[in-house]
Amino acid sequence: ENEIAYQDYTYAQDDNADDTFNCGETENQRVAPPPIVEENKQVTNEDEKLGTDEAPLIEYANEPLLPLVDACAPLNDILHDLSYYINMALEETPEEPSDGLTIDESAAIRLYTIEWAAPHRSLYSMLNYTLKNCSREDLRPYFRYIKLFLTALVKLPCCPPLTVWRGVTKNLSADFPPGTRVTWWAFSSTTTELTVLENNMYLGTTGARTLFSVETINGRTIRAHSHFVTEDEILLLPGTHMIVQSQFSPATDLYIIHLKQVIPDETLLELPFEGACLYPKIELPWYRKKRFVIPSALFVIVCIVAIILGAVLGLRAANKEPPYMFTNPYPSGTTSDIGSFPISLVSGYFNDDKYVDLAILNSGDQSIDILLGNANGIYSTPTQTDTGTDPVFVTLCNASSNTSYLIVVNRNDETITLLNINKDGTLDYVTDFTVGMGPISVVCGHLDNNSIIDMAALNSFDDTIYILFDVHDETYEYYEWLNVGAYPSSMISGDFNDDLILDLVVVNQDDNNITVLIGIGDGYFQGSVTYNVGEIPTFVVSGDFNNDKKMDLAVSNSGSTFISILFGDGNGGFKTQVHCEVGNGTSGLTAADLNNDNILDLVATISDRSYVSVLLGYRNESFQHGVYYEVGANPTAVIAADFNNDSRLDLAITNMYDNTISILINYGNGTYQPQVKYATGNRPIFLMANVFNNDKTLDLVVVNNLANSLSLVIGNGDGTFRARIPFMLQEISTDMAAGDFNNDNRTDLVLVNTRNKSVTILLTTKNNILENVGKYPCGVSPVFVIVDHFNSDNKLDLAVVNQKDNTVSILLGSGNGSFENRSSFPTGTRPISAVSGDFNKDKKMDLAVINIGSQNVSILLGYGNGSFQFQGSHMTGKSPSSVIILDLNSDQISDLVVSNKGESTVSVYLGYGNGSFQDQNKFNASENPALLLSGDFNNDKILDIATISYQWSTMCMLISSGNASFPYQLTNTILTSPTDAVAYDFNNDGKIDVAMTGRKDTLRIYLSQSK
Repeated sequence: ENEIAYQDYTYAQDDNADDTFNCGETENQRVAPPPIVEENKQVTNEDEKLGTDEAPLIEYANEPLLPLVDACAPLNDILHDLSYYINMALEETPEEPSDGLTIDESAAIRLYTIEWAAPHRSLYSMLNYTLKNCSREDLRPYFRYIKLFLTALVKLPCCPPLTVWRGVTKNLSADFPPGTRVTWWAFSSTTTELTVLENNMYLGTTGARTLFSVETINGRTIRAHSHFVTEDEILLLPGTHMIVQSQFSPATDLYIIHLKQVIPDETLLELPFEGACLYPKIELPWYRKKRFVIPSALFVIVCIVAIILGAVLGLRAANKEPPYMFTNPYPSGTTSDIGSFPISLVSGYFNDDKYVDLAILNSGDQSIDILLGNANGIYSTPTQTDTGTDPVFVTLCNASSNTSYLIVVNRNDETITLLNINKDGTLDYVTDFTVGMGPISVVCGHLDNNSIIDMAALNSFDDTIYILFDVHDETYEYYEWLNVGAYPSSMISGDFNDDLILDLVVVNQDDNNITVLIGIGDGYFQGSVTYNVGEIPTFVVSGDFNNDKKMDLAVSNSGSTFISILFGDGNGGFKTQVHCEVGNGTSGLTAADLNNDNILDLVATISDRSYVSVLLGYRNESFQHGVYYEVGANPTAVIAADFNNDSRLDLAITNMYDNTISILINYGNGTYQPQVKYATGNRPIFLMANVFNNDKTLDLVVVNNLANSLSLVIGNGDGTFRARIPFMLQEISTDMAAGDFNNDNRTDLVLVNTRNKSVTILLTTKNNILENVGKYPCGVSPVFVIVDHFNSDNKLDLAVVNQKDNTVSILLGSGNGSFENRSSFPTGTRPISAVSGDFNKDKKMDLAVINIGSQNVSILLGYGNGSFQFQGSHMTGKSPSSVIILDLNSDQISDLVVSNKGESTVSVYLGYGNGSFQDQNKFNASENPALLLSGDFNNDKILDIATISYQWSTMCMLISSGNASFPYQLTNTILTSPTDAVAYDFNNDGKIDVAMTGRKDTLRIYLSQSK
């Protein structure tokens, strides 16, 4: 009998990916998911030389069985950012995986199924290529992972004998005569559903196609351990041995080859552990003993199925209309507020989670906003709720077991506002209560010892406390006035004499003292007692600072250099103040155990210096010297709470002058990570933490004094919040791109500074902070930048389009965030945009630059060392504005698409694969197409294109047929005056979503609703 070792011919690839690499090299361009149908590729002599190592896969079994991290250690230099994807696989793995697998075993399968981010090769791509094309010696770095992976796979139950399908878009019938023995050496993905092959992504409707029908005996279903939980593929193990049973051609250019798996006579795949079962023990039922009737019957069934499939595919080939009409996949979007006049939008990974984040360049306020991603794909920013005039304080009031209110103090309105908290975190207005003049603070509790809530409002302009007794929603029973000192600024309640009755403490700013009012249980208070503190006291907190089980007080003094500590005697009295030095200008204050030593510590905001000071407590009635942490401009209030659920108290601070809050995450010993700032409303002066949307994670409510509003900032439970993170820039930038410039697995940014003829590099630190690390000169009037590998050293480089000197500048990266001096290459007249890709299949990045002055696209072929040669130019339509690269006709050759803003068309340039392109073929689009996107917008597995009209606020989707034509279009209205857009699957549902920025300071996310 003839015997061949079958190897798949290639993988489906993305627009810029190359499909081969040399054995032993590290990862190059990534490829798409393991296909059930292999893409068309001519088999060259070079391919034949690669061949397949037919040696049995034996030596891997001698490796120890290791945890996933250790098993993958030899691959760290082969696979890009491997540790990130290992962590992703482990995080997605349940604590008790199904099928009796360990966490590491289940995660090993999950890691195999994960797609690497473009443009990098995935584990399955590199592993299978090495299995099929390289020597077993080249495979050695994979042995430890293979040991863990196969240990997991053989523990899965074998699928019962069944027929699976796999396709190749070429005629392989001559290579598979009946009787030929076939061995597949890679892990092979197959399907049991013929319907999946009807799509143009797979066999398509034209050209040579081969469909394998395989009778398997030991396939494994990996869905329960896959990253893609909706995929139901059957995985065949390396060394799957089969015999060709028959061939059949039911339609022109369609060939069906029937394979039957058999147990090989020799060991092709060693058992991963003793007692492992590669093949099931099959007890043949009576009908399988009819050795001649059943194979014939099976062949007849295959023939019938093939005839039906051939007829369907033949009819579809004859029908040039789109396979179906589709409805608008983006009927509505979710809008978030961002900075002023956004002009550029990019996606990336700016923190250490698995969700894609967004960066927005705002030209109006010279800033960048970072919006962190989450599982639902919604990049929400704080919701705003109107308050009265001049809000200054907010607190939470639990009126009953099922009713909670936010109480907002409105100083100029002389009111307090009650807001009902809904389960989804929204706030509803209930009522306003008029109190005294200039209310500044409020407390609520049971002041008269009945079961109905009372409220006490402190009024700074008439030096009083206004108490509302027995508050029922919009009414109260009666009220009482109490006099306090001059210009009170803060008030707290507590039981300071251990009689289970609430007392009050008031800070009197103009008297430089505090007033203590001891409650007697019927809503009345004993005569007040005052205690001196520092100059211009601002805020008071209580706690047991010396662990004597008696409540003490701490007061911040904005006119002194110290905090006043007053130790309680347990009877409602307090000792003379003790000074705790902290510095001038203290305003906000909080007390909490920050280092988990059961001793209260203090945190004070230092408004004069934009710091907070952390003072850790001793048991001897003293505090350590303060440790200072930088926050925003003029910090006012500070609170301590556990924002990342690690049982350690973090800090949140309002920064009045830069309209932000600062979040400082606790390391666990009372020291803190550098701040991350989130944007709020205008002039935030106070905040509080609580769970507002019923998700068991802490959120924040911020009082915006000048905006007359509250900001509800939703927490993610990991120390981050659903709010934009603003970073102020030193100059006006005009374009932005993203990439990992220092190889730390975090996305960095490059900004184009048109006026200063330069680019600025911003590196993302481990604390999610953008750090300006340098500026590099470019040509005259740079307007656009792209990021790619231009000299084959696996370090990201830059290509900057310079409009006024008609050049593109190449800045080669050093891999540490720095770049070499530029080299410049000529383009056409007034270049405005560019795209990179391998146009001549030499594995070196080339450039296509569109020129609005000469109205053409320039092709520059790369030498692979950062230099380029001018290959030629192609005419575009009027006023070209944007260019993208993709494979429009499934020939594995890069094509170009250019939007022509001046004539409402797009130009398509089909590539020849040698660096040249066919003349343009124009297609109508919506009016004034300014921006191009690509993506599978109708979910048919074929890449489409979309144009964005800035002028008309529309998006026109041109649905591709897969043969470089667009038989169907759909135009829909989008947000007003869009400025930039990104297409990506933001919620990981397998569908392409769209994010857009609008001139009116908005971001809108359109999640795909396609079927």
